Amino acid sequence: MDWLTTVDHKKIGILYLISGGFFFLIGGLEAILIRIQLWKPMNNFVSPDTYNELLTMHGTTMIFLAAMPVIFALMNAIVPLQIGARDVAFPFLNSLGFWTFFFGGVLLNISWFTSTGAPAAGWTSYVPLASPMFSEGHGVDYYVIGLQISGLGTLVGGINFLVTIINMRAPGMSFMRMPMFTWTAFITSALILFAFPALTVGLVALMFDRLFDGNFFDPSSGGNVVLWEHIFWIFGHPEVYILILPAFGIISEIVSTFSRKRLFGYSSMVFATVLIGFLGFMVWAHHMFTTGLGPVANSLFSIATMLIAVPTGIKIFNWLFTLWGGSITFTSANLFAIGFIPTFVMGGVTGVMLAAAPADFQYHDSYFVVAHFHYVIVGGLVLGLFAGLHYWWPKMFGRMLNEGLAKLTFWTFYIGFHLTFFVQHFLGLIGMPRRVYTYLDGQGFNGMNLVSTVGAILMGIGTIIFLINIAVTAAKPKNAPADPWVDGRTLEWSIPSPAPEYNFAQTPLVRGYDALWKEKMDGNKGMTPAEPLGPIHMPSPSILPFFMSLGLFIMGFGLMYHQWILTGTGALMTFGCMFLRSVYDDHGFHIDPDELKDKGVKA
Repeated sequence: MDWLTTVDHKKIGILYLISGGFFFLIGGLEAILIRIQLWKPMNNFVSPDTYNELLTMHGTTMIFLAAMPVIFALMNAIVPLQIGARDVAFPFLNSLGFWTFFFGGVLLNISWFTSTGAPAAGWTSYVPLASPMFSEGHGVDYYVIGLQISGLGTLVGGINFLVTIINMRAPGMSFMRMPMFTWTAFITSALILFAFPALTVGLVALMFDRLFDGNFFDPSSGGNVVLWEHIFWIFGHPEVYILILPAFGIISEIVSTFSRKRLFGYSSMVFATVLIGFLGFMVWAHHMFTTGLGPVANSLFSIATMLIAVPTGIKIFNWLFTLWGGSITFTSANLFAIGFIPTFVMGGVTGVMLAAAPADFQYHDSYFVVAHFHYVIVGGLVLGLFAGLHYWWPKMFGRMLNEGLAKLTFWTFYIGFHLTFFVQHFLGLIGMPRRVYTYLDGQGFNGMNLVSTVGAILMGIGTIIFLINIAVTAAKPKNAPADPWVDGRTLEWSIPSPAPEYNFAQTPLVRGYDALWKEKMDGNKGMTPAEPLGPIHMPSPSILPFFMSLGLFIMGFGLMYHQWILTGTGALMTFGCMFLRSVYDDHGFHIDPDELKDKGVKA
């Protein structure tokens, strides 16, 4: 019940991590099944229909249900600690964001167990393929409604973090003293605020087409199929930066800590992050070069896409200059961070190749594109998330992960990743198309597909080693020190591991960038408090977010199957909880100073 009702940002972060990890395993299993199907020509391991379902669900699960929640797990667990706050701005909303995400993800994956099967129109769900004419049954309906519910949780989470970072920074923490991870969380939240409504609009329009005979995307009734592409990619390209920017922040924190140096060019990193976020909204049509938008539009979007390489390049050089001359410690977290840099550069270089519209005509819908975006998303984001998890694990759970197992995770996953996706560039260049269920013998695809499948299995083994590491670590006592890396630079390392419910007994006074490091250099033990030891106000737990989200889940089923009693029940549950929340004035509770002193807290 404690976990169902919690509004504590640290526990919600753990909930995000568990659910995101669960969906990551499901998405990874789907990927391995895809690779087993493609390991040899004319294979019949799975049927063509099942292959399309696996392809669709792998992409959708990994982007929306695995990557996003693990990002939110780290944002929840760390951002309030880095800015010296006791919680997020809206704890109730934080809980609601998690449960709506979770029930949306569960709804989407229930499609596997229905008579019509999972959605099979690709993770981008292009119309007319996703229209009732070509996707009969309810597969795509699960996609449309599941993502709407899940996306609602992401949207409220993004708004919550914007307000938290703007309003709840500790005294002295100006914007230009914020840690880079907090900066990237801030820009990511702004991107969520502007990008996710576009996806919601598209999904609502597609839902009306499928469930209520609308004609937004039906050309025979005056609709337009290309409209879906525009709506989807206006969301879809900022989504790439929503995913990768937090990884940039993680790498910045880790490289700085394990080089024992201040991050090189901090202000240029901040402005590069802002510029990436801004330009991210101006490049969506580079996914549509073959649609026929014409040379002017193609040229403009080519130039805008290539421009993003400039702020990204600034970040790469700043990381390298941070490492340069530093006293580097090769912990597992730092190995993931250093491995991230060349891998992401490779993904960026192929991105610039794809940005040239005439070249894109050749690369488009080939395995070259698959290799490119996996180098960005897996080689970038997933390596970044692994780095962040190994770095902040003691702060989240009070236990140190086993370094030997962690390094084994890195090498198996890293080598497996490059084996899987490096050869796919060449598969694409010699003509293997994306999304094919099988291929003929004698086309030069056999050897490289076999290597790719072996690499995917190696990545799976690396993930299993990580799970073993978690199990081994969980058996240990919670004895991690406040600053287990000794060289911690930011506020989260100034408090016990794991952080107490109230985070900071006294709000810290921030006197410079790398606030804790500055105090260490001045010879102080811990942070200087900005307030006397006094009562701490905390928010009350609530079961309402769980039932509000459950109501949306039930309502989604009712809409899909035109069961109006079910729809009404779900709506009544959701709006009833909203009403209860609005009429019950919950003032939270206080932790008294005497209670803090009993726990050993000193003023």
